[in-house]
Amino acid sequence: MTTARSASQPSEPAPSGTFDLAALLAERGAERYELHARYLNHQLPRMLHTIGFDKVYERAEGAYFWDADGDDYLDMLAGFGVMGLGRHHPVVRKALHDVLDADLADLTRFDCQPLPGLLAERLLAHSPHLDRVFFGNSGTEAVETALKFARYVTGRPRILYCAHAFHGLTTGSLSVNGESGFRDGFAPLLPDTAVPLGDLDALARELKRGDVAALIVEPIQGKGVHEAPPGYLRAAQELLRRHKALLIADEVQTGLGRTGDFYAYQHEEGVEPDLVCVAKALSGGYVPVGATLGRDWIFRKVYASMDRVLVHSASFGSNAQAMAAGLAVLSVMENEQVVAGVRATGELLKSRLTALIDRYELLADVRGRGLMIGIEFGRPRSLKLRGQWTMLQTARKGLFAQMVVVPLLQRHRILTQVSGDHLEVIKLIPPLIIGEREVDRFVTAFTAVMDDAHSGSGLMWDFGKTLMRQAVANR
Repeated sequence: MTTARSASQPSEPAPSGTFDLAALLAERGAERYELHARYLNHQLPRMLHTIGFDKVYERAEGAYFWDADGDDYLDMLAGFGVMGLGRHHPVVRKALHDVLDADLADLTRFDCQPLPGLLAERLLAHSPHLDRVFFGNSGTEAVETALKFARYVTGRPRILYCAHAFHGLTTGSLSVNGESGFRDGFAPLLPDTAVPLGDLDALARELKRGDVAALIVEPIQGKGVHEAPPGYLRAAQELLRRHKALLIADEVQTGLGRTGDFYAYQHEEGVEPDLVCVAKALSGGYVPVGATLGRDWIFRKVYASMDRVLVHSASFGSNAQAMAAGLAVLSVMENEQVVAGVRATGELLKSRLTALIDRYELLADVRGRGLMIGIEFGRPRSLKLRGQWTMLQTARKGLFAQMVVVPLLQRHRILTQVSGDHLEVIKLIPPLIIGEREVDRFVTAFTAVMDDAHSGSGLMWDFGKTLMRQAVANR
């Protein structure tokens, strides 16, 4: 005889074998590049094949990948900064298993679950002048939230942003994107205006027009790794307050310890942005999450009545998995003293790279903070190298940096990136957990690549000719 299941009893687990992820990957995993070319962005596999980045990584842990042959690859890219704690950190992984096993009544939309409040409390503890948090799903969504809030509470339409900034690719954040390559073809955008990073006179001129809601700024720009000049953020903040406009700090990439403080704006005393955007590393590399932190009066004005309770929301915002990942990330950062480790390792890496400038005429500058470092290449002095450099620049600016990135991966199994289109800059944003061993490996490999580059011949310059032909063909 069977009995009816009561409402309080859990349902039976689904029959095994209905979906086998491991079997699917075993059967179809080798088709990865073909599937992407057929169904997704077809230019990505094409680009990866062209530069020899079409690797097949089988697994990952911490700051390393492994291929099918068991060879390890050092990750100095961290998924564009998403993998702040490296891949598959055991504490974050356990938190996600725990939250799934808890069978929480998540996203009912009409209750208040504990995890969002707990994560907001933990984040705000690192942001003592801020009071409230909105949780979305990405960095660009965090920026969109800040733009909307600033416009609403000031009643003004215009946002100022810095030349060469990157704040995301959705329409609002694209309006404050400082690179025409991303903006071209997507007009009309919002009525926003670029000012040079560090130019207080330009900022003052725009503020005098009386229609500016806010200035949004990366304390260190991801494109090119350019830091705001000393004193700029504090002076800009004072100008903005005088004109009743807001300061928005985009810490999507620089936040959560990347630059050796919890936020990059904290390197300058007295800077207290009205709104702060974070994302990337808060995810633990697992569940997309973005957060916009702000002052109490801003949130109270946006959500001024019960009628406006859903005036700004996100369907998946504050979901339990993202909140659990964020809580685990902050716990690891505090318990393992990640920020202090970033400061020490970053100083070691930067100092060792800076020491190479006098040795290599193609190496122009090393800059940045913590584990956000830009390596810039420039026109050499010697006649032979200068001629080869000029040929590359004529074909397309940025090819030399790509010439360095490729052998770092192909010969030394180190993944890096060029910092932006038409830039001779490599950006290093490795997992925050790397140490002296990874610094040694990178500097040794980089030195070998630079030795090869300065020989003026060989495989590296042969590859440069391939890049030149490709650049000319794409015009």
